[in-house]
Amino acid sequence: MALVAEFLGQLTLSYTGEEEPKFPTVVPARDFEPTRDAARIDTAIKTKGVDEQTIIDILTRRSYDQRREIAFEFERIAKKDLISALKGALSGSLEALMLGLMKSTAQYDATELKASMKGLGTDEETLIELVCSRNNDELTEIKRVYRELFKKELEKDIAGDTSGDFAKLLLALVQTKRDDPSNVVDYEKIDDDARCLYEAGVKRKGTDVITWISIMSQRSIPHLQKVFERYKSYSPYDMKESIRKEVKGDLEKSFLTLVECFENRQLYFANRLNEAMKTKGAKEKVVTRIMVSRCEVDLMKIRTEFKRQHKKSLYQTIAEHTKGDYQKALLSLCGGDD
Repeated sequence: MALVAEFLGQLTLSYTGEEEPKFPTVVPARDFEPTRDAARIDTAIKTKGVDEQTIIDILTRRSYDQRREIAFEFERIAKKDLISALKGALSGSLEALMLGLMKSTAQYDATELKASMKGLGTDEETLIELVCSRNNDELTEIKRVYRELFKKELEKDIAGDTSGDFAKLLLALVQTKRDDPSNVVDYEKIDDDARCLYEAGVKRKGTDVITWISIMSQRSIPHLQKVFERYKSYSPYDMKESIRKEVKGDLEKSFLTLVECFENRQLYFANRLNEAMKTKGAKEKVVTRIMVSRCEVDLMKIRTEFKRQHKKSLYQTIAEHTKGDYQKALLSLCGGDD
């Protein structure tokens, strides 16, 4: 029964009401022997100067469930917790990446959200990326894990850390009230929503942000794709241009992220990766977050979009803009050149 539950837990619903296919670059290793992997990691950590390569080879080429088994065996063999051992052996970006891999995708997203709201000042960029790019199922799971890990509600933390229309938008998304996709195309509703978006923004003086929030946080993705298409028959600008004209700051960034993800979520991540690596001194936090959080979800598709959009493979771009053991780990997660 537990196996059935675990299997069902791994199925994700797509925007078409069927299972959303996964395009991972990291899949379960064949001929998996957790005891052997744990012993090799133990030896690698105890080696003078630490054998990072072995740690990278093992942890980046095993699925999360397999890494969990390795951690269990490691504790049995080494009499200490694998996470503490990795913290002691590694540092910097490589440490952050390896510790990220020791969490499930939802645990990782939840801890990244928590970190973005910790202490003084909010890391809005991370908050926007995580809340606006995750679908209903992912957000529901993140909320559950967040509650489990931090004994707090994600909504409460967001409400306490943000304000104004920006807070309203994030909270509307986190409430996961988005419609499920339907096989029936409601042309009247598409036209209505397109007109409402136009009348709430470009057509009037000042923006009726609440109307924008309710449409963009509640309608299904396929419906919204058609709404944005229809919108062009009302407005002289497309949806993204309208957003840039109507709102500013974090609210603008959030709406733009939403529209980009509705149009092509994997392209959004590909562009984020490209941007993060092109900045002087690669924004390693962003690169790590996307590579770790998507490697068992859709990184293969992100790779395809990256090559199509930037005329260079993700693998080559990582090789050019990062270095050392961190680079080796990223290339391994990337899973090959295109």
